[in-house]
Amino acid sequence: MTFSSKEREQMLTEIESDQLDVLVIGGGITGAGIALDAVTRGLKVAVVEMQDFAAGTSSRSTKLVHGGLRYLKQFEIGVVAEVGKERAVVYENGPHVTTPEWMMLPFYKGGTFGPFTTNIGLRVYDFLAGVKKSERRKMLSAEEAKRREPLLNEENLRGAGYYVEYRTDDARLTIEVMKKAIEKGARAINYVKVTNLIYNELGQITGVEIADQTNGNSRNLYAKKIVNAAGPWVDTIREKDKSKVGKTLLLTKGIHLVFDQKRFPLRQAIYFDTPDGRMVFAIPRDGKAYVGTTDTVYEEGDIVHPTMTKEDAEYVLNAIDYMFPSIKIKEEDIESSWAGLRPLIREEGKGPSEISRKDEIFISDSGLISIAGGKLTGYRKMAEQVVDKVAALLQQETGTTYPSTQTEHLPISGGDVGGSKAFTNFISEKTHQGEALGLSKDAASLLVQRYGSNVNHLFEIYAERKQEAIDNGIDPVAFAMLIYSIEHEMAYKPVDFFVRRTGALFFDIEWVKTNKDPIIEYMAKYFSWTNEQTNQYTNELEQLLTEAVNPETKDEMLV
Repeated sequence: MTFSSKEREQMLTEIESDQLDVLVIGGGITGAGIALDAVTRGLKVAVVEMQDFAAGTSSRSTKLVHGGLRYLKQFEIGVVAEVGKERAVVYENGPHVTTPEWMMLPFYKGGTFGPFTTNIGLRVYDFLAGVKKSERRKMLSAEEAKRREPLLNEENLRGAGYYVEYRTDDARLTIEVMKKAIEKGARAINYVKVTNLIYNELGQITGVEIADQTNGNSRNLYAKKIVNAAGPWVDTIREKDKSKVGKTLLLTKGIHLVFDQKRFPLRQAIYFDTPDGRMVFAIPRDGKAYVGTTDTVYEEGDIVHPTMTKEDAEYVLNAIDYMFPSIKIKEEDIESSWAGLRPLIREEGKGPSEISRKDEIFISDSGLISIAGGKLTGYRKMAEQVVDKVAALLQQETGTTYPSTQTEHLPISGGDVGGSKAFTNFISEKTHQGEALGLSKDAASLLVQRYGSNVNHLFEIYAERKQEAIDNGIDPVAFAMLIYSIEHEMAYKPVDFFVRRTGALFFDIEWVKTNKDPIIEYMAKYFSWTNEQTNQYTNELEQLLTEAVNPETKDEMLV
């Protein structure tokens, strides 16, 4: 099954002509998970996404597959137990996009946490989450905490808890899950917007009308079951279905700031509480340090394009100043940033930070199945629950029975590396292969760690098309990633490549600035864009580059 942007029309025609069991609206991590779960049970499934895959919440999280320690405070035992166990499954199935990260939770005299509550909390967490022995919590003295992270505020520091979280690239995790679904026979297409829902004479939903955002063409797509996994847009689809009743979404915004480690030399991931009781992460990553998140209700702005305000930036800068006072961080030190929305299920009388991260499934009178809430870490279990519902309904209607979920021990695309224990050797072996092709050790290692068992495709493109890259003024390594993202990951616009396929706009913004012009020029020729399209797609990227470092412009845009 192809997943190339060159084959967009073919993909749409196949979706249109197929007798689908399930059509999923939304190509974030939830939609990708549903597609994979459904196709591996023998269901015919397709996904439509109005933007790029993972362009919404699924590329704008804290980039942690974490066990939900914070939910212990709210006594959400079930959430902690489920997502805690799931993070180990996510890691095992995709070690190239998930990395264990020891996290320090410092506690201070008079703070929210103390040595007793931290110790008990982490011990309960280890038990509920089924944490493996080598990753169980430790308790550190104030001296040991300061040794591990010299930047910590030492005033009234009493010690720290030390436990493991899992760092991820949320967008790449989504893409790899989607690619596995495609490999198994699912179909998925980006830049296709659902404009209307289609019903039969009994008022039951049977399909959707879509508009291709790349050329304006419309089509009707049909399936036995329609699943609404549109994240922040779940209620928008429910409104079309006239079923937005009872529980509704509350969107909250979170922002993260990125700094170069030369300016913010963070050694150790830290999870700390601020004076107003919010929890904030500070995480080192590939020569950068990123810090977040805020949690503010988002009811006015553009859902497609949430932006960071000056107040957002100041909140995070103040949090850094509180926990790491010696570095004297300033707004001008911000190298990049991102803003994202969390689609939570509204609970009256609760603030954004208190609302449950549990997911819920709603089935309307028309048969529209909507999934809302939930967390990145729990995507596989959410998918399982949705497909269980779909399978039960189809069995009632057609008599066909389907097996239970098949994904618990199924490596995602790129994850065929022999499991997490074998991944270190895999990196070493494949890095040597890359060096033999003429790649630098750093470039080869980067490709292996990013693409896992798919790296041979990258090596092949690099070796065979190096001269084409040079002729087009593009660095051959960047060119290999670009071609792979277009022909194997359905990238279509510059923002797809620089944000979702590489994460470079967040974590290597200078690389984006260096490579964007020749890459845009090449993409314009490759896809035969009109001048209008080229200008539009260039401006989209330029806007994101500006916003990443300039909260002032965001204030003006929100007015």
